[in-house]
Amino acid sequence: MRYRAMFFVGLAVGFVLGTRAGRERYEQMKTLARRATDNPAVQQAAGTAAAQASNLAKTATNKVQQRKPAFADTAIRKASERLPGWRDKMAGTGAQSGTGTGAESGAGAGAESGAGTDGVPPVPAPGGPADG
Repeated sequence: MRYRAMFFVGLAVGFVLGTRAGRERYEQMKTLARRATDNPAVQQAAGTAAAQASNLAKTATNKVQQRKPAFADTAIRKASERLPGWRDKMAGTGAQSGTGTGAESGAGAGAESGAGTDGVPPVPAPGGPADG
């Protein structure tokens, strides 16, 4: 209760001090902000910063595009290691192209039968008939 009272006292003091500054102080700050944004040096600095940000974004996008296949291969390999039957399910839906990294070495026989390499059936996709 004590903290609430202190909060409301602080709020009241802030309100009183803020209203004493008045509308003219607000207008003065607004005018200073407009002058700063209209200043050619500030506009040039903002343009330079925007150009550098754009170049950095392009560089990052290019690096991600170059590394995307490796990321995808790593994700598929780790998923197939941790989720038995996942690779077989993907092969049955046509999502896997068949050119692998060697991680699918035992997945050949189970792809046709619908069971994983260890005899465990694949996990159904979210939103399938089992969810509902």
